[in-house]
Amino acid sequence: MDKYSDKNLVIQGDNNAVINSLLEEGWRGKISFIYIDPPYFSNSEYGSYSDKWHGGMDQYIAELMGCIAPMKELLADDGVIAVHLDWHAVHYVKVEMDKLFGYRNFVNELIWSYKSGGASKRSFAKKHDNILVYSKTKDYYYNPRKEKSYNRGGKPYRFKGVEEFCDENGWYTMVNQKDVIHIDMVGRSSSERTGYPTQKPEKLLDVLIESFTEPGDLTADFFAGSGTLAASALKNGRRFIICDREPEAIEACEKRLPEGSFELRKI
Repeated sequence: MDKYSDKNLVIQGDNNAVINSLLEEGWRGKISFIYIDPPYFSNSEYGSYSDKWHGGMDQYIAELMGCIAPMKELLADDGVIAVHLDWHAVHYVKVEMDKLFGYRNFVNELIWSYKSGGASKRSFAKKHDNILVYSKTKDYYYNPRKEKSYNRGGKPYRFKGVEEFCDENGWYTMVNQKDVIHIDMVGRSSSERTGYPTQKPEKLLDVLIESFTEPGDLTADFFAGSGTLAASALKNGRRFIICDREPEAIEACEKRLPEGSFELRKI
């Protein structure tokens, strides 16, 4: 482990092979926060990967949980894992996560709400993703973030002992962040846009990293895609290990991250 302990890693390779290699090198129990944004069982083809499963939901669940199970071994005792999904499979995956981590170690189902995407004439428009958060033990690290909560009517309550503030939208108090997170998708003109399909915004990863880690902690993403976790970790003073088996993903990560900020490996 020593030869990699102070380096950020970008690894091209199958995630199971990468995880097994990390376990063999002594990384067991060293990672404070794991975020994964795996395929969603969407039955779609993307430019860099396929999300079609000939074996149906059974195959999808078996393969996904087969990846997540060894990730648990890499987590520190005070660490957490966040699994980013949507309506296609999140409820099936939660049942399996309850089995693997224990029902009592379920921390949150976070709702990422956004405006982009299509609409249906047969249902309410689907405008959110789900992020399942589990801890390895009951002693996980959590730092509550604050957000604005606007008073009804935008007027001051003047409650004794309650600090209130005012901006152009009215009066508000500061409260612990709620489990519904409103952040826009990465726009076509955004400076952080890489062109990688299914790219997630850095602001979303900022929320997770700031909530579940401290400066200097090690984070990881084993479905790295365009490298959003790595970009956020670097910006927030955390270390990272990311991997993806697709060359297009690794290329996107290399272009996105500053030269000299990571070591590239292939497995």
